[in-house]
Amino acid sequence: MNKKTLMVIFFPLIALICSQAISGDVYDKKREEMVRYDIEARGIRDKKVLSAMLKVKRHLFVDSSLMDKAYNDHPLPIGEGQTISQPYIVALMTEALALQDDERVLEIGTGSGYQAAILAEIVKEVYTIEINKKIYEMASNRLREMGYKNIKVKYGNGYQGWKEYAPFDAIMVTAAAKKIPSPLLEQLKDGGRLIIPLGDTLFYQNLTLIRKEKGKLITKKICPVRFVPMTGEVQKF
Repeated sequence: MNKKTLMVIFFPLIALICSQAISGDVYDKKREEMVRYDIEARGIRDKKVLSAMLKVKRHLFVDSSLMDKAYNDHPLPIGEGQTISQPYIVALMTEALALQDDERVLEIGTGSGYQAAILAEIVKEVYTIEINKKIYEMASNRLREMGYKNIKVKYGNGYQGWKEYAPFDAIMVTAAAKKIPSPLLEQLKDGGRLIIPLGDTLFYQNLTLIRKEKGKLITKKICPVRFVPMTGEVQKF
């Protein structure tokens, strides 16, 4: 191979590497600005949550055509009528659970897998369930390719929880319901926390935190939100 041929190969390769590095820098900067202005500035103080939000690359959880919008503070479509949640709401729900690094969390509604990844950066184990087959396959493949070994993904009805691995220290429901599914309360440890958007599944809900203390439920409304409806048996309520 002569010098001229080497140069023809070498310079496009350098250009590709530089392009990828610049792209990475741009997304890193956008992610840092998102955390600083849309999350921390709005009152999120848990250092574990802030660190996870800084680390997890949200642009890898959306379609390539939406990557430039990935760090804007609003939901984005992921297909099948589903969305990836607003970053601030992801941080708010995560902080509300007051998670510890040795805990096990159940997530109902895997979606893109972004929330599961945030949780996995904080806790020991994450169990997440998705009822839509196409979304499930997309998320499980993505999380596996990203190397998350502390996340188990299940295709099924989240209303029933995941009895095989119960009880859980915390449960996060990322879909709207009129009432808390009773199997989830049964699978929550005493002293555990559950967060869920409760209310009218067609309009707005109240993000609600439930603590299970000696068999009693202590409820706290956090803020109004709007999530896609939970599917499965919960629709019977």
